[in-house]
Amino acid sequence: MKPACSFRLYETVSALPNGWEALAADNIFLSAPYLEVLEQSAPENMSCHFIGIFDSDALCGIAVTQFLNLNKLDSFGNRDQCLKTMVRDFVFRNFASHVLFVGNNMLTGQHAFVLAKGTDTTAALLALRLAAAELRKKLAAKGTKVHLTTYKDFDAAQATAFDIPEFANNYRFSTQPNMVLDIRDSWKTEQDYVDAFQKKYRDQYKRARKKSEGIEKRKLNLGEIIALEDTIYNLYLHVARHAPFNSFYLSRHHFRTLKEKLKEAFRFYGYFQDNQLVGFSTLIKNGKSMETYFLGYDESVQREKMLYLNMLYDMIAYSIKKGFSEIIFARTALEIKSSVGAQPTEMFGFIEHQNKLLNKVTGKIFDYVEPKTVWQQRHPFK
Repeated sequence: MKPACSFRLYETVSALPNGWEALAADNIFLSAPYLEVLEQSAPENMSCHFIGIFDSDALCGIAVTQFLNLNKLDSFGNRDQCLKTMVRDFVFRNFASHVLFVGNNMLTGQHAFVLAKGTDTTAALLALRLAAAELRKKLAAKGTKVHLTTYKDFDAAQATAFDIPEFANNYRFSTQPNMVLDIRDSWKTEQDYVDAFQKKYRDQYKRARKKSEGIEKRKLNLGEIIALEDTIYNLYLHVARHAPFNSFYLSRHHFRTLKEKLKEAFRFYGYFQDNQLVGFSTLIKNGKSMETYFLGYDESVQREKMLYLNMLYDMIAYSIKKGFSEIIFARTALEIKSSVGAQPTEMFGFIEHQNKLLNKVTGKIFDYVEPKTVWQQRHPFK
């Protein structure tokens, strides 16, 4: 019988074992430079650990975890200031505010772990489960009891790996889909992309581009990001605080740290009106995938100039020009993202409450505090 995999926990990037970077070669979000970003500029209410999975003494898998203390947030978001929101917040603070994620809660997609070719997935998942249990013990020893343990984000095919007895008590959930734009081989330029639209969406593109007159887009280097850090953070916070729900807020120096560590793999674009920064967007290159990251904007300029829509078009134009195969637009703003061609991919997670009685009703609680998003998918292409 094949022996089970073992695990080792690491609190710092400098302690990661030999072979880590080789396994992370196809996912920048498990690479040492990105993990240094988490180490140095994670949100205030987040702590990260890194997991090595071993077959005998050979490193065969790598993973990241994030523990979030939601009680450190002053607000979960500004959706529905009403009794339901108050009840939802009460439930979170008392029964679900300490969450251990096996994966990355700052991203959408399977960035939880990478396994070496030939590694037994079930054995690796069991090692991850044991590692999560060990982390819960470590946190409890420091006076923090974990309420929920969550494994995220997996597409339908990846999720089948969790169909094993050890995860039978986990509630399988799905929230908003991951919006992904597949870049067609025939698109060599932005105009090729626009030509693929139905007339209604070509007109939308032309209207947005015309509205953006007077806005200057610039790629910012590290020095410029540092110089504009306060404005950048205020623009980010404006968007973040108006989100339906937040489990964290980025640190003020997060974008600076990303640029320092990821260099040209991290792209920061500022949008200026009369030489004043009124918005920004960010991208991270991950192999052949372009990952959209956080953005911010002045609400009045966004409305007048259709700034958000123009940012989406700019991201697509750059990705086509540079030969990427897809753009990961992640969650939120589903309808407008579908209007530029992104398609929904359902993502699944697995969640378990550490209180056995509460775990029996985890599904009902989850559905109550995070109802399904109702939206209309657009089909812009001919």
